[in-house]
Amino acid sequence: MEANKIEVTDEALRKGAEEGMDGFLKVFIDRYLEVTGGEINSETMPLLNGHQHSLLGYHFFREEVNEGGFVQLIQNGYGPYIFDNPFAKAMRLFGAKNFSKLVYAAKEIYDANRKDLEKERNDEEFMAMYEQYEAFDDLEEQFMDMEELVTAQIAEYVDEHLDQFATIK
Repeated sequence: MEANKIEVTDEALRKGAEEGMDGFLKVFIDRYLEVTGGEINSETMPLLNGHQHSLLGYHFFREEVNEGGFVQLIQNGYGPYIFDNPFAKAMRLFGAKNFSKLVYAAKEIYDANRKDLEKERNDEEFMAMYEQYEAFDDLEEQFMDMEELVTAQIAEYVDEHLDQFATIK
């Protein structure tokens, strides 16, 4: 399946849009998760284009940071997907400039501590990371404050550039 050949139905988009911006974005994200089997690796990366990866990256970022912060995002293996790819740049291009700055700030902490942040840990060691990496706390709070606006900005961008995110049938 080619990257731009991911299809979503017009009906699904209309239903999603009726649920609001989250429902609208979920139509695309669910399709990307289906196509990739929910796994991002060397086999599934070529299945999505840059726009699609950016939207999926936002999904993973939002889910992980809302549940367990940057420590969980990184410990669950999403550090390279978010910080080694042009995710922050894409978010700026999608209109979420303040969010892009936040991602760049988190990347600085990630890059400076990457080896330790990605190290396998037991539950106790994992929980201790929250004290060790309090530098992420302010960024997490900032994200919580801006999340609704960021999601709206991304939904607006997707709506204005539908052909970059899927073929509508």
